[in-house]
Amino acid sequence: MTTEATLPTTAASPTARQVWTRTRGIVLALIVLVVGAVAIAVVRSDARHGELDPRSADPYGSRAVAELLADRGVSTRVVTTLDEARAAIGPDTTLLVAVPDLLTERQQTRLHSATTGSGGRTVLVAPSGGTVARLAPGVTADPALSFDSTLAPTCDLPAARRAGNADTGGIRYSTHLEADACYPSWRLATLLRIPDPSARASADGTPGDTVVLGARDILFNNHLDEHGNASLALQLLGSRGHLVWYLPSLSDIPAPDDERSFFDLIPSGWLWGTLQLFIAAALAALWRARRLGPLVPEKLPVAIRASETVEGRARLYRKANARDRAATALRSATRTRLAPLVGVPVAQAHTPETLLPALSAHLHGAHGDGQSLHALLFGPPPGDDAALIALADQLDALEREVRRP
Repeated sequence: MTTEATLPTTAASPTARQVWTRTRGIVLALIVLVVGAVAIAVVRSDARHGELDPRSADPYGSRAVAELLADRGVSTRVVTTLDEARAAIGPDTTLLVAVPDLLTERQQTRLHSATTGSGGRTVLVAPSGGTVARLAPGVTADPALSFDSTLAPTCDLPAARRAGNADTGGIRYSTHLEADACYPSWRLATLLRIPDPSARASADGTPGDTVVLGARDILFNNHLDEHGNASLALQLLGSRGHLVWYLPSLSDIPAPDDERSFFDLIPSGWLWGTLQLFIAAALAALWRARRLGPLVPEKLPVAIRASETVEGRARLYRKANARDRAATALRSATRTRLAPLVGVPVAQAHTPETLLPALSAHLHGAHGDGQSLHALLFGPPPGDDAALIALADQLDALEREVRRP
């Protein structure tokens, strides 16, 4: 049974160590980047919850308001769905709708139905025209915003009079209902308190009402200590013992019924234009292919000497430290030339069980040793350039010995 000689792994292909040496800088930089991102996310995960979130300590969060309310015995509960908000409504509860414009028209109508007659307080933060008309019927939002952010109360509402100037400038509102219109800007109020005559009073006798706030600034952490913002926020949100902070989430917003795909959003002209470009590119490729014609063989303009080819390949082996590949080439060529000289078919020249006995019978002296021949013709690759040169000299000496009459 004949076996093929196992050729050593070529060094022309990068080894695992060479790949690591070349890419370790990039890999280490990516690791540092990922570790830094994870560390920052872990450090900030307990404080970053978003704008107007009572759990957030960011400048535009509302954690400071929630902590001040807790010091006064008012509990704050965050809800993210309409069903949770509707279930929490009661005469002893203040419902704060942080971003009412995110709700759909149907959700706004359902929320208004739940708050009407509940006896609690509903605070709407900066609702726009269509939103305020559904959540507080009878109130109209002016399209022009207030020029000033800090305004004076100019009303009889006790909470506003005690707070004084506050940053309520934003959306301006008007109403024909009986209401407390405070912090006016150009005769339109930026804060409205509309009593609910159909609502039952809370346990302490406070009637139900709806507060429409034209700006969010008094709830932000970075504005709470300015003017009378803290006083106004605490009085508006702390009139009941429980505060439900409604933050509409993406899961609470239903998908539209007429959901369309990406291609439905692209104008038809772009689709036809793209198709024409593909057709033009295909025709151009076909034209160039027919013009070039089939491949034809061509002789080299100059003759290259064999010595130059050998020297060039040797330099490439040396540059790539491919001593194993060079040794394999030398041994394979030597075995191919020696096999016919000792009566072995070329097809079996690389089989030690066939070639080595024939060489041992043909040779005399030191080269006739089977172990020496095996190490020389089928041994491991040399460890350095000097060993490679010595191997080449020994192969030449062996071939000369076999060719000697």
